[in-house]
Amino acid sequence: MTARFVDPSGVEHEVPWLEAAGERALEECLPVQQFPVLKGRRVAPGWWWSSTDRRLVHYGFKAMRTQVMMLDHDPRVVALACRPVELLWRGRGGKIVSHAPHLMARLADGSGLLVDCAGPSGAGRRLARRAVHVEAAAAAAGWHYQLVGPPPSVVEANVRWLAGYRHPRCAGSRLPEVAACFRTPLPLVEGVRLLGDPIAVWPAVFHALWAGVLSAPLERVLHERVVAVAVRTEAVR
Repeated sequence: MTARFVDPSGVEHEVPWLEAAGERALEECLPVQQFPVLKGRRVAPGWWWSSTDRRLVHYGFKAMRTQVMMLDHDPRVVALACRPVELLWRGRGGKIVSHAPHLMARLADGSGLLVDCAGPSGAGRRLARRAVHVEAAAAAAGWHYQLVGPPPSVVEANVRWLAGYRHPRCAGSRLPEVAACFRTPLPLVEGVRLLGDPIAVWPAVFHALWAGVLSAPLERVLHERVVAVAVRTEAVR
């Protein structure tokens, strides 16, 4: 299997996959394929500002935008990229098959994660077939591969709300103060009242939940009485 990628200066390379996975910073590469604008789609290709690595990450459709958001919220992820690598291998009859996973994430342990995004109706047969080869290639390199569908609706809604407060300006210099207030489990609204003006404090609390300073059960509807607790004193990133 070989890998095709375009480095940050715009130069295209094609090298063995294991070399690309082990020796190249693929998360810094440019997209190898662009996403077309398709008539009838409610969400056109666009850009997501990533709080993980403080830059814009491209996405091609709604399900992909959701997964960019979920990866941006994942504390294991230290970098994100849109289609930075295309894998090529020989299929039946010697025909060259190629596939560019939708997303790539660099994890805190140094390994990589390749992600393909399926919509509510699931993955098509062609994507499912290619996913088997991509998963094997990722495992051979010590990486991970996921073919993911939509997250649970409540989790997605909660993370999307918190994502609105992902920029560090929402917290200012309040994170240590927020962490100290929630050092023992406390309903969100009670902590906010202790911290001062709610208009100024709520954005900092939401940013703390996004950034991993506070922990709360996001599988339940997020509201003012949800109990949160500090798990660290500063943001994960």
